[in-house]
Amino acid sequence: MRLVDTSAWIEWLTASPTGKAIEAEIPEQADWLVPTMVQLELAKWLARNAPEDVADRIIASTRTCIVAPLDTRIALGAAELWIQSAAASLCAVVYATALGYRADLLTCDMQLDALPDVVFVPKAGTV
Repeated sequence: MRLVDTSAWIEWLTASPTGKAIEAEIPEQADWLVPTMVQLELAKWLARNAPEDVADRIIASTRTCIVAPLDTRIALGAAELWIQSAAASLCAVVYATALGYRADLLTCDMQLDALPDVVFVPKAGTV
């Protein structure tokens, strides 16, 4: 199972050079974990950057994947990760969700690069 975080979603959706590298890493929908926090971040980004019908289709497609709600177990795990690593709260929630579902994490976020079970794809022009 693979969790695709918001940074990877955006690169993939915009078909950026990084998004093209990510395309090979995108899982089948049956193995694609989508936290509700990623749905939130993705919906915010889509509201600013895509026509409403496109945004609606993309959010609807997230519902065909495995949707992971933010529950107490994940929240407490994220708090512990935040204390240990000082990662941003959203990053801690996303990573804790991946851990809680025994999934790896596909990301372009450098904060998560060194963590176990992270597939990091750097944004083009960075490293």
